Formats: sequence, C-alpha cells, structure tokens
Amino acid sequence: MEGKKTVRRQKIPTEKIENEGTRSASFSKRQSTLYKMANELVQQCDIDIGIILFSSTDKPYSFFHPTVEAVAHHFLNLELSQTIRLVATHVQTKVIKINNVLEEFETREELANKQTLQLDKVKKARKIGWWEHIEKFNGNDLIKFEAWLNAANFDMKYRLKQMENEATSSSQTSVENANDASDAS
Repeated sequence: MEGKKTVRRQKIPTEKIENEGTRSASFSKRQSTLYKMANELVQQCDIDIGIILFSSTDKPYSFFHPTVEAVAHHFLNLELSQTIRLVATHVQTKVIKINNVLEEFETREELANKQTLQLDKVKKARKIGWWEHIEKFNGNDLIKFEAWLNAANFDMKYRLKQMENEATSSSQTSVENANDASDAS
C-alpha cells in the first residue's frame, strides 16, 4: 500500500531539460510564476524584494521592489538616502494604485461573467416554449402560477378601467372647455 501513490503525490525528479526549445519555454513559464509569487509576497507582507535571473543564453532578467537601489541598500545594511526613500515610496504608491485598478477590473470581469451566464440562461429559456415550462410545474407551482395569473388579470382589468375613466373625464373636460370658449366669444 505504501508503494502505491496517486499521480498527484508522486515525486517528480528534477533534472535538466535537454531539449533547448522545451527548456526555454519552461524557463519563461517558471520565471513568470516566480514574478507573480514575488509580487504576491510584496503585497501580502509589505516587503522589499530583489530577484536576478540569467537565462541559458546569459540574458539577464530581474524583479525588484520598490527599486534596485532600495533592495541593494537593504542587502548591504546601508542607511537609505532621502532620495531613495522618496523613490521607493513613490514606486510603492504606484504599485498600490495599479493593484487597486487591477482588482476593480477583476471585479468587473466577474460581474460581466455572471451577467453573461444569466443572459445565456435567459436565451436558453426563450428557446423553450412557455408550455414546456408549465409541464415541469408540480401541484404547488401550478396553484401559485394560477394565483399569479388571476392577480395579473385583475390588475390589468383594474388599470384598463382607470384608463377608460381618465379618457372619459379628459374628453368631457375638453368638450366643456370648448363650450366655455364659445360662450365667452
């Protein structure tokens, strides 16, 4: 039993990737993941961080927060100059603003996705005829639907009566106004 492991729990041996194209693609993906993790660490822990990478072709890549100078001074235990502190504060402020905008966009995207799902449901429901929906009703649903229809019918008749009364009273007022105008002449 101990020798059996699921696919997710198996230890994958770490070894050099021989295919140069695969190695380059893997480096790019892992670099991106490393930067994302560093950014999350900066946001969650409010720290300064510096990462320097060199690809197999000796191309340098770096990630520093807030600035290279601030991280280097921290690393060397030097006192930060006023200028470096101002630049670091400015960079941190910009990062916070950008992250807030990103969060707002993510919220809007989630809302748009929910609306899209609802619209898809409505669109799918429109394709199904109303009679097919009624066939799915149980006894309680039918009673509620019948009560709703009766209430809607009553409301429509009541509103129609109101509109007829308004039309009658406005036409009588128009005739009376016309009579008053001819009497005044």
